[in-house]
Amino acid sequence: MTKIYYFSATGNSLWSAKKIAELAGSPCELYDIGKELQKDEILVEAGDGGAVVLVFPAYAFGLPLAVRNFAQRAVFKTPYLAAFVTFGSIPGGALGALSKILKTKEGIAKLYFGRIPSVENYLAIFGHPGQGKIDQRVAMQQTASEEAARAVIERRANSAGSFYPLCAFVSGLFSKNARRLHKHYKIGDACNACGTCEKICPVSAVAVKDGRPAFNDKCEHCQGCVNLCPQRAIQFGRVKFGSPGYHHPQIDTADLAR
Repeated sequence: MTKIYYFSATGNSLWSAKKIAELAGSPCELYDIGKELQKDEILVEAGDGGAVVLVFPAYAFGLPLAVRNFAQRAVFKTPYLAAFVTFGSIPGGALGALSKILKTKEGIAKLYFGRIPSVENYLAIFGHPGQGKIDQRVAMQQTASEEAARAVIERRANSAGSFYPLCAFVSGLFSKNARRLHKHYKIGDACNACGTCEKICPVSAVAVKDGRPAFNDKCEHCQGCVNLCPQRAIQFGRVKFGSPGYHHPQIDTADLAR
């Protein structure tokens, strides 16, 4: 059995997780890391010959807080674990940061780390990528995800470099402030309280109250709500009311709903 744990806001990591599951050559089960974090105890276990796969994005050159918390809290019992980071610009020190955590776990026999390029979805800084860039990066993601599946099938092992001082600084700064940024989301008059933002939030940081979305400090600043709002009624930074959002072209809101 291969168990695949993913963290995904706009579908990039979910799509790669599904592609690896499709190609891995053994029965696979997919688990949402956001949902796993709601459990009092997290047991990540694969039987003899089994594997555990983690698929997650890089945030500000490091680990999303949810992925860090998951890795720290989980009890791992698996002969093999492969971790893949999806990234739009550079993966930074995300894999190195995860490696430091996983090396403290006694229940993992063999480790592998890999990178999967995908579409940059942090529109607040980078803006909308445009269809040409989306097509290019999706093709790159498919090739890399197929290679990731082969790595899992072959039970490859390697190590991840951990000395990325600049990345660690940027990631640490982001992590300290990420859960304050929800205060800067703005809701426009076009909002019709459809609840999409609440349904797709991977950490239950949005709730529709009195006909308006309300954000709390669980927010990971993943930008899923900004990108997937069907009314384009959530604004943050460069993402203005009515401006286009992004989600993986083969993943829709129903796939991401929790």
